[in-house]
Amino acid sequence: MKYYLIAGEASGDLHASRLMRALKEQDPEAEFRFYGGDQMLAAGGTMVKHYRELAYMGFVPVLLHLPTILRNMRQAKHDIVTWQPNVVILVDYPGFNLDIAKYVKANTQIPVYYYISPKIWAWKEYRIKNIKRDVDELFSILPFEVDFFEGKHHYPIHYVGNPTADEIKEFLKEKDKKEEPRGEKPIIALLAGSRRQEIKDNLPTMIRAARKFEKNYELVLAGAPGIDEEYYNQFIGGTGVRLVKNQTFDLLSKSHAALVTSGTATLETALFGVPQVVCYETPLPQLIGWLRKKILKVKYVSLVNLIADSEVVPELVADTFSQQNIETNLEAILSGSERERMLAGYQEVWARLGKENAPKNAAKIMIELLSKTI
Repeated sequence: MKYYLIAGEASGDLHASRLMRALKEQDPEAEFRFYGGDQMLAAGGTMVKHYRELAYMGFVPVLLHLPTILRNMRQAKHDIVTWQPNVVILVDYPGFNLDIAKYVKANTQIPVYYYISPKIWAWKEYRIKNIKRDVDELFSILPFEVDFFEGKHHYPIHYVGNPTADEIKEFLKEKDKKEEPRGEKPIIALLAGSRRQEIKDNLPTMIRAARKFEKNYELVLAGAPGIDEEYYNQFIGGTGVRLVKNQTFDLLSKSHAALVTSGTATLETALFGVPQVVCYETPLPQLIGWLRKKILKVKYVSLVNLIADSEVVPELVADTFSQQNIETNLEAILSGSERERMLAGYQEVWARLGKENAPKNAAKIMIELLSKTI
């Protein structure tokens, strides 16, 4: 069968590449054409455009690059219609992908599958109308989404397990086979986000807070893909913070505690059993703090707390983000009862994630559904 995939950023590239490999295992004749990245290219198939040409985040960058974004959308729509795949598989990246879904549904008979469902439970819940209208099958990697889509909106979805949990299990299995020396000091890991603006907003305060403990702990910063060392050097120069690139899992496997900017990194940190403080600075913190309580549809911002449905990790966001609050919460998890309580909460997260091998589960369901339409 012919599969057309669209992933718009680094995480989507990773998850899509694993899905492609799982599809190929179960469908040896699989052909792939895609918008994506290097990992999808390594999995095989034809890349139409790299996600670097798509990934504009935030109001101003999107506005500045609107002609390019619209041109990319037109090209993708035309390419799908020309190639005539058996299915279009959209991976996260809702701003772009929901527009593609609308076009494909309105102008073709090609089924639209969405792998890694848009996080409309946090905001833009109105998008449920578009999803119901334009998406034939929705595949979720977060267990609490089942109740949101099926319970609240009466739209059936497939929960297939969580690929991040799969990746960490694989990493730990391989790591157990190796004996690695530990450093002299235990590590406090700093994970400050994957975009320049996030890093600029969060990292300086995170470093100032963590340096209170540098006598007894080594401070190590996880560099994000696509961010060069020079950008980090303006923040870590003269601080004693060590930068590691493309080694986040290895760093977390050795860490004693972590300061983490909200996102998938909070879940990764939890699954490695590393107590953490979630830190996220915003502009106009008092206003954003108030709006968060009034507008956000969920109680928490970190995936850890959302999955557990309780406050397993502290969230210092907007009006609660400060050096003093980070220091206080970090000190509480370096030892003692708060650390033990958090580690126990992580076990609940593991339990709720459930099913193993998300890409394989998703591929099996996709092929079964498609076989009925051929």
